[in-house]
Amino acid sequence: MKPVARVSVGLALTFLGAWVLAAEPAATAKADPAKGAAIAAGTCAACHTSDGSRGSAANPILQGQHADYLAKQLADFKSGKRENAIMKGMATPLSEADMKNVAAFYASKQAKPGFAKNRDFASLGEKLYRGGAADRMVPACSGCHSPNGAGIPAQYPRLAGQHADYAEAQLTAFRSGARHNNAVMSGVAAKLSDREIKALSDYVAGLR
Repeated sequence: MKPVARVSVGLALTFLGAWVLAAEPAATAKADPAKGAAIAAGTCAACHTSDGSRGSAANPILQGQHADYLAKQLADFKSGKRENAIMKGMATPLSEADMKNVAAFYASKQAKPGFAKNRDFASLGEKLYRGGAADRMVPACSGCHSPNGAGIPAQYPRLAGQHADYAEAQLTAFRSGARHNNAVMSGVAAKLSDREIKALSDYVAGLR
């Protein structure tokens, strides 16, 4: 091959390599739990405790929750897709990286077990969670949240050990339309009675 031809081929390969690299998406930065811990300490701890554990029953337990799910909820609060004036104020200043870091921090913690409290609800709660209600086309909760309440990252949260009061409030909000950032849950909750919501909420508090 003549020298000029070799140079031309070399330049072509160089430009081709540069084009391929430019076309490839940039690697997503890995979430940093340590940075998340610093944000959580200053922004989240007052309501969710220092590690997201068993604080007020009105607030969710974040400890051990799926990072993808937590990051999605923070993004929904920021955008207004999920409405909560307090959480919107907390989430609005956070960048996408901040949200992922905070989510990674809480997800890195080992969730502590909870307990069901109402024996009268045990049978009904278990029946709905594991078998649903075929007559109303209510699916079994275990299908999405898993038999032990571990959930599925991003879409379906961990329910095992969650505060019954908080779970009840969320199911009620889905039913009324006050919470509308998950169409599946809105459809399911719309078919549940107050007693069924209470039974399910108490049941998942004791899952482990």
